[in-house]
Amino acid sequence: MAKKDYYETLGVSKGATAEEIKKAYRKTALKYHPDRNPDNKQAEEKFKEAAEAYDVLGNAEKKAKYDQFGHQAFDGNGGFGGGAGMNMDDIFSHFGDIFGGGGGNGGGDPFESFFGGGRSRGGARSRGVRGSNLRVKVSLSMKDIANGVQKTIKVKKNVACSTCNGLGAKDASSFHKCNTCGGSGAVRKVTNTFLGQMQTTATCPTCNGEGQTISAKCVACNGNGSVYGEETITLDIPAGVSEGMQLSMSGKGNAGQRGGSPGDLIIAIEEEKDAELIRDEHNVVYPLFITFAEAALGAQIEVPTIDGKAKVKIPAGTQPGKVLRLQGKGFPGVNSYHRGDQLIYINVWVPKVLSDDEKKSIEKLSTSKNFKPAPDKSEKSFFERMKNIFG
Repeated sequence: MAKKDYYETLGVSKGATAEEIKKAYRKTALKYHPDRNPDNKQAEEKFKEAAEAYDVLGNAEKKAKYDQFGHQAFDGNGGFGGGAGMNMDDIFSHFGDIFGGGGGNGGGDPFESFFGGGRSRGGARSRGVRGSNLRVKVSLSMKDIANGVQKTIKVKKNVACSTCNGLGAKDASSFHKCNTCGGSGAVRKVTNTFLGQMQTTATCPTCNGEGQTISAKCVACNGNGSVYGEETITLDIPAGVSEGMQLSMSGKGNAGQRGGSPGDLIIAIEEEKDAELIRDEHNVVYPLFITFAEAALGAQIEVPTIDGKAKVKIPAGTQPGKVLRLQGKGFPGVNSYHRGDQLIYINVWVPKVLSDDEKKSIEKLSTSKNFKPAPDKSEKSFFERMKNIFG
């Protein structure tokens, strides 16, 4: 039997735009949807024909081939395999997006608004209820953050019941097909509306959509499939994380009920304050106080860094506010090769109390021309240095 022309199936002309073809398919699919035409084989066939037609006309490349060669262009490999082996699951899985996000008058799903949540396509849902997520806080030192660290923590949570392996039943013979839904996980209901009789589907209230009931529960977990316990978890924290950042470990949250999948473990990062160093994004800041003699004569001074101590050279004649840089001594970016620096801000310590001899020595020095301020062209101006310090 010759196939019906795809344009005729959707009720559009060959010059129809892509949007017109999509609208025509929506209209036809809604008209012949099985939930609006229960036990109507003819309507079901028309619903399938519309889906096959849109598979071709809704694709620019396939449409061009069809316009040139007709159905012969898809013999054996077009649409849903040339129309062979089509079923409702194929149609819903391939074309569900046509009816979502703006398909209906209110921007929702027409199948949902017309058919009370849509057609039950996969039978009973997966067994069990997914476990909830857990959230833990992990405190890290600067060294941990700079280099990455592996930490082992103990988490109190719901774990799978070892007696029933998380299934919630006493044994395998305790599972039975649900009598209410016949194992489908859904129940159907026919209601009268202004459009006529509508068939809706809903989750089975007896088995909660699982399609099975348990006649004898596990005594250890009372049928939940999980018990309160503790798990030791190893965390691999990457280098470069920062305060407030959250990492996630899939499947390490609370165990699911009756064989459901576990939730996730959310790891919130907290930075421990360092006694000497200050973090500034990827850089590390260290305020260094030196004596007047060290600033004037120069010196070699040991300073703390993330990884330990390092020696820095203070050039003779160093002015307050000068910034020394230790390249690569800062923090890396997460999943990045870039690493920040350590910035050393020079401060000259002025003594508050002087002896008489010290006062005389300083007074004598103050008369020297070298101790009077003068512009230094090799240094930035005072205002530029202040801008450097205070941003």
